[in-house]
Amino acid sequence: MPTKPAQGRRHWLVKSEPDVFSFDDLLKRPDKTTHWDGVRNYQARNTMRDDMKKGDLVFFYHSSADPTEIAGVAEVVRDGYPDPTALDPKDPHFDPKSKADAPSWYMVDIKAVEKLKRPISLAELRTMKGLEKMTLLQKGSRLSIQPVTEAEWKIVYAAGMKG
Repeated sequence: MPTKPAQGRRHWLVKSEPDVFSFDDLLKRPDKTTHWDGVRNYQARNTMRDDMKKGDLVFFYHSSADPTEIAGVAEVVRDGYPDPTALDPKDPHFDPKSKADAPSWYMVDIKAVEKLKRPISLAELRTMKGLEKMTLLQKGSRLSIQPVTEAEWKIVYAAGMKG
């Protein structure tokens, strides 16, 4: 059960536009696994490089959708490592300043764990007691990778698993 904390396990929320890559797309991937590449924000990069670790749990959030919502749970299955898309001039995430021997950008690998029985919309999250300080709900919070406290995780997960 994903709500049982492992020693040192942390919780995160990652955002993706569902028309670009959805939770259902993740479920269809070989081994239900993908690399979380193309992030070009230094704070999010630092989180993937320094903080996200194998075994951490992740809420998969559909952004720029109607409604925006948490759709599923994934797990980090590989610690942060250099993002090769930054080195590929043909890739839309190419960064000419990034070098193979001094990478600017990092990524992690995530694996789908389970789809929520019912997605939890941003509007619903805003009404849930105990989530008042959740990073996602703070004004101006736009990062594509955000921390989630264990208490917030339990509240959202329980709501999403109610049929």
